[in-house]
Amino acid sequence: MTEIAPIALTIGEPGGIGPELAVKAWLRRTQDQIAPFCLLSPVSIVKHAITQSGSNVPLKVIDTIDEAASTFKHALPVLDVANITTDIVSGIASPRTASVVIECITKAVELATHGDACAVVTNPIQKSALYEAGFSHPGHTEFLAELAGPGTIPVMMLANSKLRVVPLTIHIALKDVPTQLTTELIVERCRITHHSLKDAFGVTSPRLAIAGLNPHAGEDGAMGFEEQTIMRPAIEQLRGEGIDVIGPLPADTMFHEEARANYDVALCPYHDQALIPVKTLDFHGGVNVTLGLPFIRTSPDHGTALDIAGKGIARPDSLIAALKMAAEMATKRLATGA
Repeated sequence: MTEIAPIALTIGEPGGIGPELAVKAWLRRTQDQIAPFCLLSPVSIVKHAITQSGSNVPLKVIDTIDEAASTFKHALPVLDVANITTDIVSGIASPRTASVVIECITKAVELATHGDACAVVTNPIQKSALYEAGFSHPGHTEFLAELAGPGTIPVMMLANSKLRVVPLTIHIALKDVPTQLTTELIVERCRITHHSLKDAFGVTSPRLAIAGLNPHAGEDGAMGFEEQTIMRPAIEQLRGEGIDVIGPLPADTMFHEEARANYDVALCPYHDQALIPVKTLDFHGGVNVTLGLPFIRTSPDHGTALDIAGKGIARPDSLIAALKMAAEMATKRLATGA
């Protein structure tokens, strides 16, 4: 069987916990059976993180990502991406390092697009610092979609060992959800999710479940009409296309263990409706997956945690889960030729 290429791991916000997590993930490479990855970062940032960790972590600067596989067992492979002209202070995000963050992401996408990396795994970024430096995208996902090329429609999925969820709307006020939720949006997100589960997760016949917007999924119009006027037409259209989808379901009864056995992914009208159950079931093992890209992208399901950066207490569980999921997705894609 052909082995997958190394994973391209970005450093994320230099002042956050990303550098520490990368070092800790490498230290657990054998224990957690982590596939080879290459860290894209200025070497000085990695050396700083190693010093702070207090661990004797060997580092090797490599010229190409191809060298990562042979290096990984014995040393942390680093592609020395971007120059850095400012001191890094753990716990402080600076707009002066924004170009470093952006260059590392751009290089990772380039490697994945050319097939040199099997996937992109991104450590958390601090959007406020990037905005100060003129970053014009709402976040990581939108920037990755632009790098992927015109026509790319990214879909955010959160996943762990017990549940996969897709929020149909993301970072908007709750009062705006009913106006943003359309039949066309639901159909589009469900199609992308359906095909991604088949191609990258090896789910032969994906089963999708859609949560209702209102209490009791509207209770036939007694508590709202969005289920009848927006969701049901989308579900009927999807079923006509051969996609297995159920709903709209009352959100308060669709996330217990018995109910979860009836579907492979839950699509929810708004952010917290999706993220609360997945984070409650496995807070430290959650992974953020971007569907709809021409390459695999995962990331830890948490932020930069500036309040604990540099203290040596950050848990690498979510990053390790993201690395392992990226490798599993790449292996399935390779096997299916997707």
